[in-house]
Amino acid sequence: MSFVISVVVVGIVLYLIIYYNVFKGPRCTSSVTLKGKTAIVTGSNTGIGKATALDLAKRGARVILACRNKFKAEAAAYDIRRESGNHQVVVMQLDLGSLKSVRSFAETFLKTEPRLDLLINNAGMMGSGYTEEGFGMAFGVNHLGHFLLTCLLLERLKECSPSRVVNVSALLHRLGSVDFALLGSHKDLVPCQSTWQNFWAYCHSKLCNVLFTRELANRLEGTGVTTYSLHPGVIHTEFLRSLSLWQRLLVVPIAKLFFLDTEAGAQTTLHCALQDGIEPLSGRYFSSCALQEVGAKGRDDALARKLWEVSERLSGLS
Repeated sequence: MSFVISVVVVGIVLYLIIYYNVFKGPRCTSSVTLKGKTAIVTGSNTGIGKATALDLAKRGARVILACRNKFKAEAAAYDIRRESGNHQVVVMQLDLGSLKSVRSFAETFLKTEPRLDLLINNAGMMGSGYTEEGFGMAFGVNHLGHFLLTCLLLERLKECSPSRVVNVSALLHRLGSVDFALLGSHKDLVPCQSTWQNFWAYCHSKLCNVLFTRELANRLEGTGVTTYSLHPGVIHTEFLRSLSLWQRLLVVPIAKLFFLDTEAGAQTTLHCALQDGIEPLSGRYFSSCALQEVGAKGRDDALARKLWEVSERLSGLS
């Protein structure tokens, strides 16, 4: 019996060592303070968005929680104010599944907030459904809503430069592609909605994040505004709520054992937002708080340029 107990104890110790040194991942080492700076974090009522907003608030920033569910966002803002001691944490309603909501948010923000130093496009989803304008939800929320939001706020970012735009993508961008013919006919990057197609729609939307970042960097060269995309790691968050019941029963136990927690998952976002010296790497992709190479399609400048032009048309900018 004592041998079995010893084996169990050793196993637990080894697991903890691996978890906290491998799965927990590296941390953002920047000690920069943000007093007098303003940051927007989309999807910040929960998960890595909330962890990101909390860190920025602890550094003294004025943090705008840009969220669809105002009730949940107010609860998150209360938590962040209490833990950070920073009362400059405010909620502004933003539904990325509605281009009308994106425009309303940008208009209100520009009228009421004199600064914008950090725009962190964190919100993301995987699942079925369509946006208010009829786009597939993953494409509409993960890419098109953030594309429009960023474009509408670019002048304010330029006025406050040096400033940054951080786009939370995913390693799964490597599996993505962009079918413009399908986008034109179905207003989506997949031909239909099913569990399998929703997975692919997510991959495609994450490639769009990478391509958007690349083209945005090209267009912002010389302005003092830099931009980065990133893979946050495999995170145990409420993102899993979009899975079906049987999928959650399969995934959640594994997630609790091996996935990063939200604080660890926010570290690469914070690195891209705060780290000194990465300005020459604008347009590039990061993971584990370090520069990483993207998949081949994510390096295609012609594809990035076409996606920008199509996104301008779809979002009503052109």
